[in-house]
Amino acid sequence: MNEAIPVIRPVDHGTARLMPDVDRERAWLLTVDGAPQSYVDLDDPTHLEFEYARRLAHVVDCVADEGVPLDVLHLGGGAMTLPRYVAATRPGSRQVVVEADHGLLALVTEHLPLPGGSDITVHGTDARRWLAQAQAHSVDVLIADVFGGSRVPAHLTSHEYVRAARRVLRPDGLYAANLADGAPFAFLRSQLGTFAEEFEEMALVAEPAVLRGRRFGNAVLLASHRPLDLAALARRTASDVFPARVQHGPGLRRFIGDAQPVRDENAVDSPEPPDGAFGIG
Repeated sequence: MNEAIPVIRPVDHGTARLMPDVDRERAWLLTVDGAPQSYVDLDDPTHLEFEYARRLAHVVDCVADEGVPLDVLHLGGGAMTLPRYVAATRPGSRQVVVEADHGLLALVTEHLPLPGGSDITVHGTDARRWLAQAQAHSVDVLIADVFGGSRVPAHLTSHEYVRAARRVLRPDGLYAANLADGAPFAFLRSQLGTFAEEFEEMALVAEPAVLRGRRFGNAVLLASHRPLDLAALARRTASDVFPARVQHGPGLRRFIGDAQPVRDENAVDSPEPPDGAFGIG
């Protein structure tokens, strides 16, 4: 049983809480202003509590053969759940984490240290600013999981941002983003339409109830220049405790409809989740 006490600390963008999981010896839930951000088991980094994190992990699992090291850029760090997972499942991977909240980084570094020898480099800066100076064609996978509270910041939703992200990916690289929306999906559809301007291959992973508009929830957007192994991904996501569907091809194009690409001048934050959408307990 985990008998550690909660840690509460002001960070740059709110109040962070690290709460121990009473059922797992060294596992912690991170929230900021009450919104769940990350869950980490220091003894088992492959244990992923959040459904969206498991879906992103499935994506990484399907990018290359099992155990092959990858160069991965993470925009948004939180408690470093996915970097820890990649380090455990693909030893030798080189990873960079970009997190704008310096206070949060200090909290995670102090209480949830990264494993030694993991080759994870952490930078405290804005994601878009980092992309502007990053080396071109330098990463195999770019994972974007950036939320200011419960909303994706506007400057990380525009066509200009997408072009910056595309520039750092290798020609066969993959972009994956954790987003959140609900019916009528104005934000999610606009994001898909924006990425479709720069990438030939697109897919969306979400629970059927979310895709049907029955509730607000997470959706993982995928974009690449090469065909994606969607059959393997669909098998993995369908076998989860909360199964998800992989939407692509004509069905995805119908979902996007007439959504217009987003530019810097008209970009807005993702919608505020309704009360209780991502609550705890």
